[in-house]
Amino acid sequence: MEQALTAGYTVTLDRGMMSVADIHEWLSTRSYWATGISIEVVQQAFDHSFVVGVIKDGRQVGYARFVTDYAVFAYLADVFVAEEHRGQGLSKAMMGLLMEQPWVTGLRKLMLATLDAHGLYAAFGFVPLRYPERMMEISRINLSKQS
Repeated sequence: MEQALTAGYTVTLDRGMMSVADIHEWLSTRSYWATGISIEVVQQAFDHSFVVGVIKDGRQVGYARFVTDYAVFAYLADVFVAEEHRGQGLSKAMMGLLMEQPWVTGLRKLMLATLDAHGLYAAFGFVPLRYPERMMEISRINLSKQS
């Protein structure tokens, strides 16, 4: 499934149109959450997630993925639009395509973490944690740099 947008952008679920090399380049050098991540880790995450991408002129310029069991839970991760392509509604288009998937509408819990895109995600129904005192984590900050 894909949708063509104005200005030559295509938002797609077709993995064959996506470039793990482009995704890795952006995540490893321009993200605040995965700087230095190896291409092997990006490839494994890509292979084991439900992915959406934005393509323009054969290049990957946007990406997002759900880490999910497809039944009750999904975690939204690695959402980006390359800086030079922002302001075109591409994040909204990716989120719309993800959130309209029939299996997504039946999930009991969807989660994400963001530093600065709260407004985008609120438009799709995300809210602060209802019971933050119930949440726990193990955070291995530099582990993503390993392959």
